[in-house]
Order: sequence, then structure tokens, then C-alpha cells
Amino acid sequence: MDIAMNIAGLFFIFFARIIDVSCSIVRILFLVKGQRFLAVCIGFFEVMVYMVVLGYVLGGGKALTFAELIFYCGGFATGNYIGAWMEERLLNSFILVEVILDDGDDARASISKVRDMGLGATVINGMGRDGPKLVVEIFCHRHDVMTVQTLFNDRGFVTISDVKRCTGGWFPKRL
Repeated sequence: MDIAMNIAGLFFIFFARIIDVSCSIVRILFLVKGQRFLAVCIGFFEVMVYMVVLGYVLGGGKALTFAELIFYCGGFATGNYIGAWMEERLLNSFILVEVILDDGDDARASISKVRDMGLGATVINGMGRDGPKLVVEIFCHRHDVMTVQTLFNDRGFVTISDVKRCTGGWFPKRL
């Protein structure tokens, strides 16, 4: 019976570690994609699994109470949220917003509004399945993305990409 318990314990550690590491990878991917709330939820669960297994492995020490475990996990999850928030504020990174629109007056008015905000907008003419399209490329700071997105509402297909580095071109002085 004792050998069976040891083997069961080893498998418990093994599978719990699989869950813990898998959660860690998914959490980091959500953070990279800017989905902080999901990352926080996954981080809470991830560290809970980790602490339960750590308590099992160390055994002889003081086991965490349920309240201590919840507060430890909550601290880890909140640290993820604050770290992502700080990264957004401190790194001052650039984003490429690319919008594909039907060519028309509404599209051109939205492009003018982007330029009125002091942002550069490169417009490329294209041809889609249903006719002429405008491809608008806008480089901006991450904190400007939501403002730029709202200018186009649901009139086009919007993609957002991180920009590692950019040189040359036209940037407003406030960048």
C-alpha cells in the first residue's frame, strides 16, 4: 500500500506540474496579446496548483491555510496585472494598425480624422473580391490604438501588430 501511495504521489506531482507549466505558457501568451484579465485568472489557478504541489513535496513544513493560499494566489495574479500595466506604460511601444476599407467618402473621412489627430496614415489602393479597397497603415503608440480603432467602427477589417523597431518616415513630435 505504501509503494502504491508513493507511485500515486509521483504521478500527482508529474501531472500537476504539466498543468502548472501549461497554464504558465498560456498565461504568458495572453499577456503578450494584451488580454490581462484572462492572464490574471490563469495565473491565479497556475500558482494555486504550484503551491499545493509544493506543499505536498515539502510535506513536513507548515501547510498553507485556505486563506493563505487564496491570498498568495491573489498576489501572484495581481502582480501579473500590474506588471502588464507597467509594461504598457513604460515601454512606449509602437503599434501598426492596418485597416482594410471599402473605398468611399466614409473611409476618406476616417483617414482625415486620423491625420487630424497628428498621426500618419499611409493609404494603399487595392482590389478586393467586391471591388476597390483602401488599405490604411497607421503607426501609433499602443495607448492610441483604441482611439484609432473607434474612428473606423465596424466599417473595415482591422489588424493590430506590434512593431519591434522603426526608423525614418514621418512621426509627430509628440511620439
